[in-house]
Amino acid sequence: MKNIRNFSIIAHIDHGKSTLADRMIQFCSMVSDREFQDQILDSMDIERERGITIKSQAICLPYTAHDGNEYFLNLVDTPGHVDFSYEVSRALSSCEGALLLIDAAQGVEAQTLANLYLAMENDLEIIPVVNKIDLPSAEPERVALQIDEDLGLDSDLVKFCSAKSGEGVEEIFEAIVRELPPPEGDPQAPLQALIFDANYDPFRGTIISVRIINGTVKSGDIIQFMSSNREYKVEEVGLFKLSREPQNTLSAGQVGYILAGIKTVEDTRPGDTITIKNRPADSPLPGFKEIQQVVFSSLYPISTDEYEDLVAALEKLKLNDAALSFEKDSSVALGFGFRCGFLGLLHLEVIQERLEREFDISLILTVPSVQYRFHLSDSKILNVDNPAHFPDPTHIEKIEEPYIKATILMPEKYMGPIMTLCMERRGENTSFHYPTPGRIELQCELPLAEVIYDFYDKLKSVTQGYGSFDYEMLDYRRSDLVKLDILVNSEPVDALSQLVHRANSRARGLHSCEMLKKEIPRQMFKIAIQAAIGGTIIARTTISALRKDVTAKCYGGDISRKRKLLEKQKAGKKRMKTVGNVDIPQTAFLAVLKSDQ
Repeated sequence: MKNIRNFSIIAHIDHGKSTLADRMIQFCSMVSDREFQDQILDSMDIERERGITIKSQAICLPYTAHDGNEYFLNLVDTPGHVDFSYEVSRALSSCEGALLLIDAAQGVEAQTLANLYLAMENDLEIIPVVNKIDLPSAEPERVALQIDEDLGLDSDLVKFCSAKSGEGVEEIFEAIVRELPPPEGDPQAPLQALIFDANYDPFRGTIISVRIINGTVKSGDIIQFMSSNREYKVEEVGLFKLSREPQNTLSAGQVGYILAGIKTVEDTRPGDTITIKNRPADSPLPGFKEIQQVVFSSLYPISTDEYEDLVAALEKLKLNDAALSFEKDSSVALGFGFRCGFLGLLHLEVIQERLEREFDISLILTVPSVQYRFHLSDSKILNVDNPAHFPDPTHIEKIEEPYIKATILMPEKYMGPIMTLCMERRGENTSFHYPTPGRIELQCELPLAEVIYDFYDKLKSVTQGYGSFDYEMLDYRRSDLVKLDILVNSEPVDALSQLVHRANSRARGLHSCEMLKKEIPRQMFKIAIQAAIGGTIIARTTISALRKDVTAKCYGGDISRKRKLLEKQKAGKKRMKTVGNVDIPQTAFLAVLKSDQ
């Protein structure tokens, strides 16, 4: 065990975690130059296309140190985006140390701090690494000083490297072997293995990623899940190299996988403890704290035949993505679907793309919303995240909505536009702090509903990509909310209903009407698109009818002949309007979500 090191790479988004992991894999000659590709640990297409990491990935690296010993280094590469911070917290629970990576040009940013606190909560040994020292704008000495002042880490421990060119990678390996502690645990004790991730393989069943805390497991053992008491026979254990590599046993301190022919997806839950049936452990390990979803949206399959496929797909995704939650939901316009909880809009986009690609299901999404708290006149408290469950307005005493404390780090020249952005979004209690010359940390209390819509995109474009944003939940505060209904041809479309603040209701209603006008094809009769609060129409737009020239065959003659034909056409259009159905295309639902300003 003294030759094993378990560590992960944590950093703000785009500070070079996956690139450093690539260099480390190449340095250990795990992959030939011919087979090498960038972001080698990122296995999903979406990760490669967007250049981000979504899932934590583990790999075991063999390394011969300067002292002549061979070490096995279990590296876990983690995501940097705030929406995937739960992946980071789960990855850290399987490690003893972490490399905290900081960009030599950008310095310490919001997620750097957030991830550092996560690592400290897990009592990890931290090695600060300044990356990208080969950039023309790099200031490694300034960043090293910042690490000392802002993060309180010893600046003598800082390692400098360039993950792109590979400079300084060997020093990092030596630091890992020297500075990070080996894992503790007793290979002879009863088995305690912590599940930190799981994947579904259609041929082998569920592949469980585990960190063995105590004991040993080998193929042929009968294992037991401590939360459900289900039992399975182990078929194979092994380590994560670039592919799965079977081993005879996995013992305390190692990170690896277990295959036991588990067909049902519900049995494996990240955070559960595995033990051996004949010699069980006394108590399960402490799991992970439940994650709070903040954005809610309903997913419906476009064709109702795909409902069963959607159920199976969501269960398999839930196994791989513990932060997704879903419950059944139905709608008059769209049939049966699911109300899902996400950690943010990027998380929602990724889940939608994965369902469409990996499981080939076409989806309709409803407008994302957050969970509001309604205090009713009979002193009941109701939590509502779906506009369809909006209670009768006459019974409502007061409505509360969730507020967050947003921390925005940015160069000071963008101060003005960011202040305007926060004020537009009903921000309050703004405070400033200057961590280093030229950079401002702005703290502001905002309603969560204003943030989920497009706040992050706006922030990035206003600051030209230099602003970073992190938030934590604060509390619920009183708010003036209304339910905004969209009517098409006088029929309410329940999938387009939204809960909005009264001050923004007209702007949001107009926007939805305009977007629908562009997307809904013209009919032979006029279509009115209206936004309403209760019985009051607050915005309207009209799709004009296609005009068929019925008087074309009249040449000359009495005007009454033409009038007769036009009257007949008018009566026909009127009848069509009462019986005619308007089909709303799927693009219209997505268009309403997109902001145009």
